[in-house]
Amino acid sequence: MTDNTALLERVRDALRADTRIGFDERPIALTLLRGDLVMEGEVADVSAKRRALRKAAEAIQGRFIIDRLHVRPAVAMEDGEIRDLVRDALLEESALSQCRIREWVKGDLQPVRDPPDATGTIDVRVEDGVVTLDGDVTGLGQKRLAGALAWWVPGSRDVINGLGVTPPEADSDFEIADAVRLVLEKDPFVNADQIRVGVRNAVVQLEGAVPTEAERDMAEHDAWYVFGVEDVINRIEVRL
Repeated sequence: MTDNTALLERVRDALRADTRIGFDERPIALTLLRGDLVMEGEVADVSAKRRALRKAAEAIQGRFIIDRLHVRPAVAMEDGEIRDLVRDALLEESALSQCRIREWVKGDLQPVRDPPDATGTIDVRVEDGVVTLDGDVTGLGQKRLAGALAWWVPGSRDVINGLGVTPPEADSDFEIADAVRLVLEKDPFVNADQIRVGVRNAVVQLEGAVPTEAERDMAEHDAWYVFGVEDVINRIEVRL
């Protein structure tokens, strides 16, 4: 067995070991490109995607990962429809009201909103269900909120949050916890009052009680949607 074959087998074993990834139900294609690990395929949800990337990173011992994993969309949508929904969500969010909003349509960057006193810019691009956010905002909170809004669009297969932050802002567990709480509060399908959020070393721990398994899962996904989260430990109980 060659070193590369052994490496790929080690990654497969790591992915199979975490049943939440669902590797046997939705196999992930693994290849090496100039020494880097390429991961391709469609997984069930954002939790499976992020866990797969984390497990692979632990298994490859410092090599780079080329992430081509997508999430199965809740609803099949055309790129234009996804773009419109992301754009509208950004426009309706009061915390982003001073941001300039632009969208890529058929290769052209078109203005959507341009406040005279704009303090940031968000450019939206959608290709094959993958939403890319570029530009610059004034804080990590805005960056994280914009990313979550894009993830909430049911046709989104992935979100690449390339927003810069000016002036640069130091990140912390406190900032991540605040962002997770905010996203939970804004999710109409989650009762944030019933959920406690703790963060240590960018690992989010969720505790509390909700009435359904679906709400428990949605709360976990919301935490994964937040930029900078490394792992999520879901200890929310389901109580009727």
